[in-house]
Amino acid sequence: MTPTTDLDTPTPGVDHAAHRPTTPAPSTEATSSAPWIRRAAPGLAFCALATVVAYLLAQVVPLSPLVLSLLVGAVVGSVLGSLRRAQGASGAIGQTTRAARWADALTTRTQEGTRWTAMRVLRAGVVLLGLQLSLPEVLALGWRGLAVVALTVAVTFSATLALGRVLRVPRVTSLLVATGFSICGAAAISAMQGVVGGGDDDESRREADDAVATALALVTIFGSLAIFVLPWLAGLLGLADDRAGLWIGASVQEVAQVVTAGGAISAAALATATVSKLARVVLLAPLVAGAGVLRARRERVARPADVEAATGARAARRTPPVPLFVVGFLAAVLVRSTGLLPASVVEVTTVVTTLLFTAAMFAMGLGVDVAHLVRTGRRALVLGTASAAVVTGTSLVAVLALT
Repeated sequence: MTPTTDLDTPTPGVDHAAHRPTTPAPSTEATSSAPWIRRAAPGLAFCALATVVAYLLAQVVPLSPLVLSLLVGAVVGSVLGSLRRAQGASGAIGQTTRAARWADALTTRTQEGTRWTAMRVLRAGVVLLGLQLSLPEVLALGWRGLAVVALTVAVTFSATLALGRVLRVPRVTSLLVATGFSICGAAAISAMQGVVGGGDDDESRREADDAVATALALVTIFGSLAIFVLPWLAGLLGLADDRAGLWIGASVQEVAQVVTAGGAISAAALATATVSKLARVVLLAPLVAGAGVLRARRERVARPADVEAATGARAARRTPPVPLFVVGFLAAVLVRSTGLLPASVVEVTTVVTTLLFTAAMFAMGLGVDVAHLVRTGRRALVLGTASAAVVTGTSLVAVLALT
């Protein structure tokens, strides 16, 4: 395939208003005539390489491979974006650097595959996530434990959204932070981003990617703090192991963080913490489905009447109120709940799920504007602090009152 240098092609994390192409772009027909797999292969290989690096790095660094992958993507995307913007400035006076031309070629060649990864691979990961959940295991918590989980999720989600409006945090950022803190961290953020992600233009996509990066950073920071703080507080409060495990499982963000914090207390606390965490993950499906329904309704209201009359039926077919990957998630939960899947299959799909999410996080990280995050991150940090306090306090009160 002949490399393309079409700088007018939308690319995550790149400010196209800052420059114009300095060489004639190939025709759209010539670019689109190539088979999809040839156009997507460079981007897919780029994401695959980053996934392997992040997964191996996570074996020695105490961070989730999803977070590491997003960080790598954000660094790479920011460097490429800076080089391309520099090319725009130097191109205006007839000068371009070899690094800028290389960055432009790499970004343009990989964008087809990275966009596909950010959307399709992400949703495949959400579907496979359902194979990690078994309804009989969740129901073993009993109605009191389930009530603690449900109450914590409902209060944390609604309170975070309300606080986001008060703090004037962007709506998508508030929604992703609320989902990450109330459900299951990075996986929940990824699933929700699949429903409320950016629009068709570069600016919308960049804002959505920034929101993902902000939410992931917050759940990582406060989840890591909870690993050390909650076991210490549980001992200080004199909580029994099962109550301490329930508190940790109902409040800590990431599954790995829950396992670490629960294991620091006892095996009994770890078992209860893991099951209560799985109960929170089950609530991901109705939460994401509800967000999908609200978004579809908002889009119908915002669409002009003449456009609605001409394209209403077609748009309805294109945007189902409940995303199909959420239906797939629920179907996977039901399959796992039958007990027919061998343990070896579950173990393999768990690794595959992590790899898919890791690849999707890298692809989204390529669109992150680090400079923008630094400028606008203070309000989001306040929101994350408040959300962490809400989820920790609500779950503790529920545990003490209901168990």
